[in-house]
Amino acid sequence: MLNAGMTQFSNLMPEPSATLLPESPDAAAALARAGDDPAAAVANFPTYSAAWAVLADRAYDDGRVVDSYAYARVGYHRGLDSLRRAGWKGFGSVPWSHQPNRGFLRCVFALARAAGAIGEADEAARCSELLTECDPGAASHLSGQTTG
Repeated sequence: MLNAGMTQFSNLMPEPSATLLPESPDAAAALARAGDDPAAAVANFPTYSAAWAVLADRAYDDGRVVDSYAYARVGYHRGLDSLRRAGWKGFGSVPWSHQPNRGFLRCVFALARAAGAIGEADEAARCSELLTECDPGAASHLSGQTTG
């Protein structure tokens, strides 16, 4: 507790710049063309987290929670790889407003959701925390929304 004469200091270290994943127009086009078969986009662009997110959402919507968990986990790890290549050090902003970041953020959300559904509370909490650390508003964009 601070006394009346004491001041609270904030973090004086500079925050890292937001991490912005590169555009993937070929992968996005493949996912758009895939329609009812997003697995085809994943097969051609396995590093594209947005395609994994679609698979995770569809599996979850179909009641295949374990499949959703697996798809989300792969998309999450492929997204982490992409973020690291883009200079992310495991912390800092990954804004939802940047379209190419959304696949990764959707996978983090889907992983938290599926982990919670199978009773893996620690994983669900860790992923929810990561999502908030990446972009405090991302969960509100994703809550109640699946995009398949």
